[in-house]
Amino acid sequence: MMANKRIFEEMKEQIINSNLPESEKIKLLNGLNHLEGEKMNIMITGATGSGKSSTINALFGKDVAKVGEGADPETMDIKKYDLDNLILWDSPGLGDGKEKDISHAKNITDKLLETDEDSNLLIDLVIVILDGSSRDLGTSYQLINNVIAPVLGENKEKRLLIAINKADMAKSGRHWDFTRNKPDEKLKAFLDEKAESVRKRIKEGTGIETHPIYYSAGYKEDGEEQRPYNLIKLLDYIVSYTPEKKRLVITDRMNRDTEMWKDDDGLKDYRKSITDKFSETFSNSVSTGVDIGGAIGGIFSSGGEAVGRVIGGAAGAVVGFFGGLFNSFFG
Repeated sequence: MMANKRIFEEMKEQIINSNLPESEKIKLLNGLNHLEGEKMNIMITGATGSGKSSTINALFGKDVAKVGEGADPETMDIKKYDLDNLILWDSPGLGDGKEKDISHAKNITDKLLETDEDSNLLIDLVIVILDGSSRDLGTSYQLINNVIAPVLGENKEKRLLIAINKADMAKSGRHWDFTRNKPDEKLKAFLDEKAESVRKRIKEGTGIETHPIYYSAGYKEDGEEQRPYNLIKLLDYIVSYTPEKKRLVITDRMNRDTEMWKDDDGLKDYRKSITDKFSETFSNSVSTGVDIGGAIGGIFSSGGEAVGRVIGGAAGAVVGFFGGLFNSFFG
């Protein structure tokens, strides 16, 4: 298994080399080609210093966004990162001064109102990154309540994701277990309260029910190890909020470094959750008349190979690419 292979390429290869009847191979390949043509647009915004670039790098690869690149590390305009069919729009938040805030707000509003060639809103998902080490989130609430929420259009609750970064720096980092790379019980309680407070404030200000999560992108200096926390949980939420037919686009671009996905809060098997969503997408959107079954749950873990059985039209033929793909990327 080549870890640098794109997932669409690998899936096509596995289908072609399978024992499926030619008619089923054609169905699967046609469906996969359709999904491969989908585009996913994500806007990532937040105040300067909240860790947008670190988050982008952790999720999608270290070469996507270089932290502090250039003489002025502040993002003054919306940056576009084109990763084939996954397009990231990195926008500054508010808090850079009155005139800049007006400009930033207009740019964000214009981008959120932009439509594609089919007259659908261009931006599928807005991720607002909050600085978990800061007590003052006033400008972030202003951004969400006054700029983003009014122009989200329909299905607002599936287009807005709130992510609280720098969990390791909350309470000045005093209660972070750096050896285990996780918060102690006191810090965990504090972060849970913070997430609930953010949820309530946004609900009161916009009427939108959000589900804020906290994590650490694990910013690193040159030569240091990047150790994210709860990044797999953030990915699970992103996949959940992504339209089903576009989920494989996210899969195709996620970071191949297995170390990025190791540490999480253990409250849920996020690997299984993500895997289930991907298999659902494959079953519903690719394999017309063919269901995916079998033990796909362990794909992200190291605990053995997960095999997806193709049932129905293929009458028990085996396509095991899910297990091999995700085991190679997630250790």
